[in-house]
Amino acid sequence: MMRKYSEDEKYMKEAIRQAKKAEAIGDVPIGCVIVHEGKIIARGYNRRNKEKTVLAHAELQAMKKACRVIGDWRLEDCTMYITLEPCQMCAGAIVQARIPRVVIGSMNGKAGCAGSILNLLQMKEFNHQVDLEKGVLEEECSQMLSDFFRRLRASRKKEKELEKESQKESEDKK
Repeated sequence: MMRKYSEDEKYMKEAIRQAKKAEAIGDVPIGCVIVHEGKIIARGYNRRNKEKTVLAHAELQAMKKACRVIGDWRLEDCTMYITLEPCQMCAGAIVQARIPRVVIGSMNGKAGCAGSILNLLQMKEFNHQVDLEKGVLEEECSQMLSDFFRRLRASRKKEKELEKESQKESEDKK
């Protein structure tokens, strides 16, 4: 029997598709979509390395597009789907944009600010708190990141080995 996907899984699948675009350009595979009234209005994927800017996170890319579509900086009737728990910069932007609900694929124990390190999205001291749903398609989101970093480490190791070989050859010629 075929399993029926929930709405959250359906939109997280699209966020995963966005993450794969980031990976295709050599960036960390993080993707995001923003949904308004049952329709995806914005997509974003990590482009930090490609654009050489810290501001090119998937969430910020998607929020910028969603604000243009909505015609306001407030995204009060939207849901954000992200493959990886947001960092402090993106969590702050989510609170500022008044996004009411965020759905997260995998958590980020090194930089996550939706509960891993701290939870900026639900601080009572702020004028806005976010409803959180964590772990939607978690295995797929986590695996994509693990695979990316494993390949990156292997590639860097191979580069270092080639560099050592090259140095040794040039020393042997002397």
